[in-house]
Amino acid sequence: MDQKLKQAQEKLSHFWRQNHRLPSFAELCTLFGYASKNAAAKLVNKLKEAQIIEQDDNGRLIPGKLLTGLPVLGYVQAGFPTPAEEELADTITLDQYLLRNPNSCFITEVAGDSMLGAGIQPKDLVIIDRGLTPQNNDIVLAQIDSQWTLKYFQKKNKSIYLQAANEKYPKLIPQQELVIAGVVVSCVRKYK
Repeated sequence: MDQKLKQAQEKLSHFWRQNHRLPSFAELCTLFGYASKNAAAKLVNKLKEAQIIEQDDNGRLIPGKLLTGLPVLGYVQAGFPTPAEEELADTITLDQYLLRNPNSCFITEVAGDSMLGAGIQPKDLVIIDRGLTPQNNDIVLAQIDSQWTLKYFQKKNKSIYLQAANEKYPKLIPQQELVIAGVVVSCVRKYK
């Protein structure tokens, strides 16, 4: 990517962070000091070729993965230390990495310690996919007898129950109803 394109990417990235949208063609002219929308259109074409931005079906500019994505800088060994080389392996967005079906997903914050054994802690954010059918041992968001909970989905023969990942909690067998809202596909934790 040439220096001019890199500078354009940085300006657009800053605009995106400030406004949560990309600029219109008129705003592009102001942002880059262009006298005509034709110059802005040429820039847009270069940015599209570089995958920095895209255009939706209505012609609106939307961010490409190189605008909102984070660089993937190789891999790190979590076991024994190994020499590391910093090289740009790819650029991805967290949506690309975490979501298979973005239109059927939502996020909820975890409260309680019943899923500690699964690595899910209080204040973690879990991403739930409503479009998945729960399989045995999937972690699900469920309403069991009018109470919402996050547990392992267990099915043995014809009986279904929910199991915590903490031995302090008993398995939950529905007395009246069990409604599965979705399957946990990701867990996000902030350290700082």
